[in-house]
Amino acid sequence: MSDTPRRVTRALLSVSDKTGLIDFATALAARGIELVSTGGTAKAIAAAGLKVRDVSELTGFPEMMDGRVKTLHPKVHGGLLAIRDNAEHAKAMTDHGIAPIDLLVVNLYPFEATVDNGAPYDDCIENIDIGGPAMIRAAAKNHGDVAVVVEASDYQAVLDELAVHDGATTLALRRRLAAKAYARTAAYDAAISNWFALQNHTDAPDYRAFGGRLAQRLRYGENPHQTAAFYRTPDRRFGVATARQLQGKELSYNNINDTDAAYECVAEFDATRTAAVAIIKHANPCGVAESADLVSAYRKALACDSTSAFGGIVALNRALDGEAARAITEIFTEVIIAPDASAEAIAIVAAKKNLRLLLAGGLPDPRAAGLTAKTVAGGLLVQGRDNASVDDMTLKVVTRRAPTEAELRDLRFAFRVAKHVKSNTIIYAKDLATVGIGAGQMSRVDSARIAARKAQDAARELKLAEPMTRGSVVASDAFFPFADGMLACIEAGATAVIQPGGSVRDDEVIKAADDHGIAMVLTGTRHFRH
Repeated sequence: MSDTPRRVTRALLSVSDKTGLIDFATALAARGIELVSTGGTAKAIAAAGLKVRDVSELTGFPEMMDGRVKTLHPKVHGGLLAIRDNAEHAKAMTDHGIAPIDLLVVNLYPFEATVDNGAPYDDCIENIDIGGPAMIRAAAKNHGDVAVVVEASDYQAVLDELAVHDGATTLALRRRLAAKAYARTAAYDAAISNWFALQNHTDAPDYRAFGGRLAQRLRYGENPHQTAAFYRTPDRRFGVATARQLQGKELSYNNINDTDAAYECVAEFDATRTAAVAIIKHANPCGVAESADLVSAYRKALACDSTSAFGGIVALNRALDGEAARAITEIFTEVIIAPDASAEAIAIVAAKKNLRLLLAGGLPDPRAAGLTAKTVAGGLLVQGRDNASVDDMTLKVVTRRAPTEAELRDLRFAFRVAKHVKSNTIIYAKDLATVGIGAGQMSRVDSARIAARKAQDAARELKLAEPMTRGSVVASDAFFPFADGMLACIEAGATAVIQPGGSVRDDEVIKAADDHGIAMVLTGTRHFRH
């Protein structure tokens, strides 16, 4: 493939997004480049006073079938695919009156945005582009001769090259644009195929693809020797991907991962019912609480483990207010994420120049369907999002003593938090706040003991007479395989337990609870999180 710059004599422009179109077309025309276009794009160019040739003149066929058929023609694809230095290709062009197209500018019908806006099925179908991807792929394949542009952000790069190389483009630019073009059509097709799978209620289609748009190049991944980048997907779920960063240094890979974990956790709490705060460290909550207002919820969450909260992520389910902002900024915090913030709160946070403030625009729906994916060697593990909510579960009392109303309220709270802690998980809670969290241990007994020890540490720091696990309730994300894990919780002072149940030793565990006068409810739903 020759690296000789290729002169641009003819450009075909067909875009749904007209951003920057007229300025770009004007610059091309000023270089004597012939403009060929379609439909609304041609009308926009002509309305700007530029000479433009309609693609129907090129093909000899009018646009038909509501514009579905307009560019699928040999005079278009021949002009894009012909290898200029190939004598046989050149002869075919001459014999059939095919003119070369040296620059293709196409952005696709807005399928992803149409779906995101909740459009009906037929509207989504009509926004599946056919001619656009076909032309893009043709031009990208023949990038030895043709430059292809799929978004307005690359207009200037093309114009700069034309200026430097006297109306020609280099192979290096064309190759970069071709790679981007194929990535764009791949992401587009992934969005369509996943939408179809959803419409057809197909959990495991024969082929699964995911695609996204680069949101941020990251300095490194989990560790400095790893490369990383952040991509936005068509799933417009409120969170880090939708957030505006008002201030603070650039987010890191770990910041994004932890902030997502924090926001998903705090979204479990209905903002119309209660204020809630989650403090996250290394993707695990180190304190979660709900209260009448954000500042009270924050102080309760912080009391669970103020040591781990240092340098953590704080997520709120309501707009950040001034009082909460003042409390949060009393210690070093990496990120604050909330649906919104008051002007006062923004000004308070602004005094901490390295603190990132993210406003997500809303809360993610914890009950919404969706997919999560994880890479493994040679493959992808894809599953539906854990959208089970304790509010929708029938809690079965299996002990002689039923929980009190206060215990039941705290049990639901604790199980809500357990959903967002790495397995094996034990959560102690009291008065709608976590008072001890044990996460990610190989043994559930160890999780129970670690959480109790954390509560003891917190009691010493707060100068309490006894740990707050005394009189608390406890949640386990999965069943107790033996009674020992639950007995460790009872030893720490828990008076009621919520767990999924389902162990072959459930009877043994229930008997142990009854022997100690403990109330136990089963959810029938597990919340493993790995």
